Amino acid sequence: MTSDLRDRKATLRSRLLAARRSLTTEIRRAEAAALAAHVAALEVSADQTVCAFIPVGSEPGDVSWLDGLRCRVLLPIVTGDSPLDWAVYSGPSSLAPAGFKLLEPTGPRLGASAIAGASLVLVPALAVSVSGVRIGKGQGHYDRSLPLVKASLVGVVRDAEVLADVPGEPHDVRMDGVLTPSVGLRWL
Repeated sequence: MTSDLRDRKATLRSRLLAARRSLTTEIRRAEAAALAAHVAALEVSADQTVCAFIPVGSEPGDVSWLDGLRCRVLLPIVTGDSPLDWAVYSGPSSLAPAGFKLLEPTGPRLGASAIAGASLVLVPALAVSVSGVRIGKGQGHYDRSLPLVKASLVGVVRDAEVLADVPGEPHDVRMDGVLTPSVGLRWL
């Protein structure tokens, strides 16, 4: 990665994180409720698998959106520099605190390849471009996992985080859609 690209990504991340931190609790709650309603409306059948995540910190949404998924839900488990591991979400009581202020499922680990069997993957992002380029927090956890996916990838962002341009690299896996509080699911 060139120093120019690294600087552009760092500047964009800082700007996006500052904007998220500036949001009021009321706005965050309203956005979380809207996202939960949109997730519940997704066309996913009971025999399908959705890989999702539990928003942390200033990420849009909250754990309640998982209740709207009437299918098998897998949540990520951070495993250092390896691709994410996955385990089944079976309700709030199945979660335990983990690193990075995350909540992770306590059930059996299914391995990094479990994401390959998903029908849909909801991906945390700081922003997604209209051409599908995603920028995350920079740790690379999803960058190492998304190449295993054959299903649709949907970046979850706030409405203002769907941008005309996001700096990308050759290894970046493009999103097929975005899920935002105001619009819901929009294919790119």
